[in-house]
Amino acid sequence: MSEAESFVPTPLMLSDSARARLCALIAEEGNSELKLRVYVTGGGCSGFQYGFDFAGETADDDTVIPFGDVALVVDPLSYQYLVGSIVDYEEGLAGARFLVQNPNASTTCGCGASFMV
Repeated sequence: MSEAESFVPTPLMLSDSARARLCALIAEEGNSELKLRVYVTGGGCSGFQYGFDFAGETADDDTVIPFGDVALVVDPLSYQYLVGSIVDYEEGLAGARFLVQNPNASTTCGCGASFMV
């Protein structure tokens, strides 16, 4: 008889460029308690879309993932779609933005702002 394998999901990660930009934004706001909230909502051209916002306060059921002097906050509904993802930041011809590299997404739209699982 085989033994059940345990699986520990990889939490959300933060790229170096996203961390640097987040540090700069927090410094501009002058509030070191701010965290980057990452969430998933219905909509977008592929079914779900990513959202980003500053969180000054967290709910009891939020997951706070610290990265040294900055942190990400994810609500429980969004967390299930974001496990194993990397929050990144890029500047290019399309502008500057935070984005999610999500291994759980089966399809993404051309701009990368929405996805399907």
